Amino acid sequence: MNQLKTLLAGFLLTTSASMFGQGAKNIVINEVMTNNTSSIQDEFGQREAWIELENTSFTTYNVRGMFITTDRRVLDKSLSAPDRIKLMTMIPSGEDRTQIGARRHLVLFANSRPADGKLHLSLAVPISEPVWIALYNGNGVELIDSVSVPALAADQSFARVKGRWRVMAAENVTPGIENTIEASASKIDQFKERDPHGFAMALMAMGIVFTCLALLWIFFTLFGLIMRHLDTAKKVANTQPMKPITKTVEKTAEVAHKTGNILKEGHDKKGIDLEVYMAVIGMALKQYEDDVHDVESGVITIKSKDTDWDDEYSQMTHWHDAIRPTDHNAPRIPTTPELH
Repeated sequence: MNQLKTLLAGFLLTTSASMFGQGAKNIVINEVMTNNTSSIQDEFGQREAWIELENTSFTTYNVRGMFITTDRRVLDKSLSAPDRIKLMTMIPSGEDRTQIGARRHLVLFANSRPADGKLHLSLAVPISEPVWIALYNGNGVELIDSVSVPALAADQSFARVKGRWRVMAAENVTPGIENTIEASASKIDQFKERDPHGFAMALMAMGIVFTCLALLWIFFTLFGLIMRHLDTAKKVANTQPMKPITKTVEKTAEVAHKTGNILKEGHDKKGIDLEVYMAVIGMALKQYEDDVHDVESGVITIKSKDTDWDDEYSQMTHWHDAIRPTDHNAPRIPTTPELH
């Protein structure tokens, strides 16, 4: 029974230590200011160097009992835990703000006195000089996070932005909140920040130059080939024996085209010339539009002609010749008075 209790206690202690270690790994150093002249103030209106911690997890974690140091001697693995802890400053307990919520931040003041508050550390941070800052777990052995801060001008900070460290101008310092790049920062400044040594810029410039040279080589090579072929074609076309042959071929094609059209039209129109056919149709349409055709008026015109039918002399002579005295057998025609 006692052995079972011992095993359970050991298991609980091991699990607790493991959970504690896992939670501590989510705490990171997020922003540091070494020369504070116009940034945030402490409870007494003093401006001190400060260090910002961030809880990157989605659960709350209390950082009390963890250690912060600027002394690189703690990296000596031969040091015992107690000797290493002597070179560190512990985050005191008894302050509710040390319990950092999910995705929240905590600002600790350095170069200060713990008597001024639970968030004040006696940690020595040099002003305007490079400094190494490390965060250790409560056992004083496990290194959680560290950062080498360059020399900063007054009110500048060294901040982690999307996993990358960068120097922030005074107007972009964000203690206690998420670090972001201001929209006012130009693309050139952002590029300088991402490529401080200019290697990417050099590679990009060389790539652009070589690409342009390659395109120019391809263009002038193709242009030269085209011009050489054009010159060759002109020389062949201007050769004297070719000119008569070219004209003869063109004339033959023209005559063949016209002959084909004439034969086709003659076949379709049954021998009637297309031009005559079109002229007749046009004239008929014109006469129809002008209303030109035979119109009968209904009036009969008789032209007079002198026949001498009423001449007395002629009639008398006629009758005289018709009735002769010698012809006794001829019938006698009674005389009828002439009507006038």
